[in-house]
Amino acid sequence: MPEVEPIVAAGSIPEESTFVYRVRNAEGETREAILLRVEEGALSWLNYCQHMTHIKLDKGSGATMRDGEIVCTNHGAMFDAGTGECTFGPCEGAFLNPVDVAIEDGNAVLVDSDYAFVGAGPIEQEDGDLSSTSNIEF
Repeated sequence: MPEVEPIVAAGSIPEESTFVYRVRNAEGETREAILLRVEEGALSWLNYCQHMTHIKLDKGSGATMRDGEIVCTNHGAMFDAGTGECTFGPCEGAFLNPVDVAIEDGNAVLVDSDYAFVGAGPIEQEDGDLSSTSNIEF
């Protein structure tokens, strides 16, 4: 069996927040996922709110958590950290998309056959051209 690259040491998963990392799906698309510490080890979800799926729950410094729920700071949706179910907000009843992880040899590792581990941290945003194409002169 090939050696599995660790996402992060299990002890480095925040207790009251999340750890963001990147995965690639079968179509070659890189997505962000969040890792949470739970009593049984770790859980992981794709890092996108179910109300507006372009909104990230963890914007790079850990998702807000309250009473065992992940909070979307954009519009207040709350997701049960253990089940991924939206318990309050505009997407109530929807579920976060799970990513299967496990703790092996003291590390959180990706065990989901639908994804390949890309790296720790958020997706790097390319510096775009911020110049204006407006014809208005200042």
